[in-house]
Amino acid sequence: MDKILVHGGNSLAGSIKISGSKNSALPILAATLLTREPCTIHRVPDLSDTNYMLQILNHLGAQVERASGTVTVSADKAQSVAPYEVVRKMRASVCVLGPLLGRCKEATVSLPGGCIIGDRPIDLHLKGFEALGAAVRVEGGNVKVFAPKLNGAVINLRGKFGPTVLGTDNVMMAAVLAEGTTVIEGAAQEPEVCDLADFLNKMGAKIEGAGTRRMIIEGVSELHGAEHDIIPDRIEAGTFLVAGAIAGKGVTVNRVNPDHLTAITTALSGCGFKIETKKQSLTVLPNGAPKPLEITTEPYPGFPTDMQAQMCALLSTTEGISVITENIFPQRYMHVAELKRMGAQVQMEGATAVISGVERLTGAPVMASDLRASAALVLAGLKAEGTTEVSRVYHIDRGYEHLDEKLSELGANIERVQA
Repeated sequence: MDKILVHGGNSLAGSIKISGSKNSALPILAATLLTREPCTIHRVPDLSDTNYMLQILNHLGAQVERASGTVTVSADKAQSVAPYEVVRKMRASVCVLGPLLGRCKEATVSLPGGCIIGDRPIDLHLKGFEALGAAVRVEGGNVKVFAPKLNGAVINLRGKFGPTVLGTDNVMMAAVLAEGTTVIEGAAQEPEVCDLADFLNKMGAKIEGAGTRRMIIEGVSELHGAEHDIIPDRIEAGTFLVAGAIAGKGVTVNRVNPDHLTAITTALSGCGFKIETKKQSLTVLPNGAPKPLEITTEPYPGFPTDMQAQMCALLSTTEGISVITENIFPQRYMHVAELKRMGAQVQMEGATAVISGVERLTGAPVMASDLRASAALVLAGLKAEGTTEVSRVYHIDRGYEHLDEKLSELGANIERVQA
């Protein structure tokens, strides 16, 4: 099992290109099951999660060809059962339920795995399928959905902690082949949801309102093949911007959509960092004395939960008292104990972290608990004195394409070693 060693003290400078979005690629790859015709997807990031999704598509009967960042999927035949051994490593595997239900009118998918960051139920997905006319059973660790036919319905997908992104994706993919019109109230507004809707419309779907809280889907009888470019990964971009804030002399992320990163750049500006914005790039410039900050994670367009851990790393060495409140996944603070091992001073009060900035962190052996926490520990290591040894880095490989190599390009002293 690999480890990443971060030798702190080097300054970052220069530019990198941001990969395609993981959270767009996974449901879009699943959506290729909705048609018998070939679909070609460009800018698919090289990640363990996308590789797992391609394995799932293969298991479900699709033919998959991959050449660099381009994937072609031909699902002339589609099986409707995805067992535990296929889906156990990735929570997003649940997003094959919607397209299989839409096309095959039935699906059996094992309850998925993924990051351990608290309770992430799929009850809203199932509520949406039931509203479309499907019967739902959960037994033996499997979710079974089936329907003689699907009918349009009015569905509200807002949950306790806000709209569900994967739930919106899943219900949208089932509804495109339902009879009649489906209205999704409380829909997730994330750019990744819009990206999926754009792809489905290219396939012949009729979806309006993506990016708003109310989506209208007019069902069609069948979809055809399409070609699509995945949007840039806004969380990867945000992570590198925070890296530039922590240890940079001017770091530029290229091939991004700045509009998708407004909440992150606003937070960095609030810390006192200057952000230069161009059409497809963002630059974070150094600041000798960053200021403390108060942040609350919220559904898009608010500050993303997927950037909370990275901001914890930045604010841990920012003088003064900073406060982060986690409104999406209140238990998503497993990185705090590891940051404390490096000398961070963080007091937890329920779902709120009160961070007292320290002058410096010290390198230490730390353990990654989930995808974004692992990135935060690497970022903290950039600023720490000595060497930070991050274990269980398979979490990083789930969502960051060559994170260590890109940081090396910017000047970090970082290496991947076998444990």
